[in-house]
Amino acid sequence: MTDDKDVLRDVWFGRIPTCFTLYQDEITEREAEPYYLLLPRISYLTLVTDKVKKHFQKVMRQEEVSEIWFEYEGTPLKWHYPIGLLFDLHASNTALPWSITVHFKNFPEKDLLHCHSKDVIEAHFMACIKEADALKHKSQVINEMQKKDHKQLWMGLQNDKFEQFWAINRKLMEYPPEDNGFRYIPFRIYQATTERPFIQKLFRPIASGGQLHTLGDLLKDVCPSAITPEDGEQKTQVMIHGIEPMLETPIQWLSEHMSYPDNFLHISIVPRPTD
Repeated sequence: MTDDKDVLRDVWFGRIPTCFTLYQDEITEREAEPYYLLLPRISYLTLVTDKVKKHFQKVMRQEEVSEIWFEYEGTPLKWHYPIGLLFDLHASNTALPWSITVHFKNFPEKDLLHCHSKDVIEAHFMACIKEADALKHKSQVINEMQKKDHKQLWMGLQNDKFEQFWAINRKLMEYPPEDNGFRYIPFRIYQATTERPFIQKLFRPIASGGQLHTLGDLLKDVCPSAITPEDGEQKTQVMIHGIEPMLETPIQWLSEHMSYPDNFLHISIVPRPTD
């Protein structure tokens, strides 16, 4: 792995200023003040919102409180998507702070998975890491790790400890020098304008001729409409961690440096702002 540690740090410490407000139809004992929080892009909503939950539960009647869930402008927010992905996909061109609505009733069963404890988040997170390693190294790296290493990955994410997490995660980002890269790139492409959850397929970082595949090559292969519009005018943005990487960027470098902690590159394709 090439050592661009500053990039890894910048990605890890990305934050989104967010204003949480209680849904107007929730029944409260007194008025609920908004709650402001800097959300870590790399984490999950249900992992970092204990303070939000406590804040609003103080003004609720206890019998009115069931499972908490969040929405943005009518769209329920999937807790199993990383926060940065949710923002890029649904709110990347809106003014900050990000305005999220908090609900305690009428859980949208069709749209969201239940998340009754942090164990559910940990299980989802570890399943993603294992899937990513199956693509990168035929599962060899994750299978050679001990249980305590798996736990250290999770605790590093949960407690927002960069060094703790990367002490283990760097092993998942290495490959034999003769390979020049991973076996396949773990990525998922999300489109704001479609109901399809995401696109995922096998994609090698190195072309058969030995040259490095780029982000543009990946999009051309998997989602050509994102970069070659029919009428010549570029109507979409390709976002990873809130930025638009150059299409010439090698996909191997992006995978090593701009994957989320679950080891996937989460790529959002969103409408370009018109103003």
